[in-house]
Amino acid sequence: MNITALTLTPTTRALAWCLHLLVAGLLALAAGRAVADGRPHAGWVVAAAAVCGLVYAAGPVLPGVSRSRWAAAVWLAAVGAGWLVLLALSPDGVWVAFPLYFLQLHLLPRRAGAAAVLGTAVVAVAGFAAHRGSFHAAMAIGPALGAAVAVAVVWGYQALYRESERRRNLIEELTATRADLAEAQHTAGVLAERERLAREIHDTLAQGLSSIQLLLRAAERALPDAPEKATRHVDQARQAAVDNLAEARRFVAALAPPALEGTTLAGALERLCATTGARHPLTARFHLTGDPVPLPTAQEVALLRVAQSALANTVRHAGAASAEVTLGYLGEQVAVRVVDDGRGFDPGRLPAPDPRTGGFGLAAMRARVHALGGTLGVESTPGHGTAVAARLPLGQSADPVPEARP
Repeated sequence: MNITALTLTPTTRALAWCLHLLVAGLLALAAGRAVADGRPHAGWVVAAAAVCGLVYAAGPVLPGVSRSRWAAAVWLAAVGAGWLVLLALSPDGVWVAFPLYFLQLHLLPRRAGAAAVLGTAVVAVAGFAAHRGSFHAAMAIGPALGAAVAVAVVWGYQALYRESERRRNLIEELTATRADLAEAQHTAGVLAERERLAREIHDTLAQGLSSIQLLLRAAERALPDAPEKATRHVDQARQAAVDNLAEARRFVAALAPPALEGTTLAGALERLCATTGARHPLTARFHLTGDPVPLPTAQEVALLRVAQSALANTVRHAGAASAEVTLGYLGEQVAVRVVDDGRGFDPGRLPAPDPRTGGFGLAAMRARVHALGGTLGVESTPGHGTAVAARLPLGQSADPVPEARP
């Protein structure tokens, strides 16, 4: 630590000025008493005090003293030399040792500063005793007590300064960490929102477009032999397009699915089974078990989307003749189970999701259910159908991952 630390703040700047005034006052006192008492060599005392004061005043002005510890040590040695001359001429020079203690402790390394203070105190006591022509213990009390006070004050200040620096660095680190955390949370939010959008698009728009495609292919196969059947498929495709458009508009507006408007989850699932059975060669039946209880919108949306996605997979991949959709209120849980009698598959050999082929179904369902603290189970064996079951805990008042917000 160097003398520049004294000018870092208004408080330390005030302390530095107090030190300057103390040095000037003690030098003036030594010179004034020598003249007033008519002591021998009074002129030399005044000259020594003036030289010592000028050398001291040069320190804060010279830029090298504040930048280089070596230059500061040279300046301090020059001030000490001036003080020694003053002490040799006047016993009042002993009091100048007190501000010298502070300079030595500030400008020199810790051990060197302590050694310099001890040496200065010894020289001060010896010089004062030489002027008195004798020595007794009381003569050492003043310089020794001044040295102890200076060491306690300066080292205490330095400890407080180091603690302040540690706190400042800690605050800077915490500020930087908070900024990094905010950025990480923003990034995580963006990624979560992208995943949510991917699930919503897969479970609504993509599934609806796939249904329209299947209906139009069925109409194409019915032409020209069965135009009435083809017309019915086209009408169903048109209605699917209307429903899909409504889903898209509500999706953009971040509202609940149209299928849940004005009805319960059970009603929406029953209508889903009826619509699926009317549009595709699949008999879909709905069952309700347990006593229905009100659910948060996020849970209703999640269970409806799971049922939609599972039935869409049944239509597209299972080749099933029938499917059963069951909504069950099971005490502390609510569950949706979709079971079909299709060709089945090996759950352990599913390919990774591929956005080009739309393979997001099971992954999207699982992510949606897990976001609400639930579980998704898939049971299937090649040739023996598939069962998909989503379970959510009852009593959740809020959705940890907002499903209906863009």
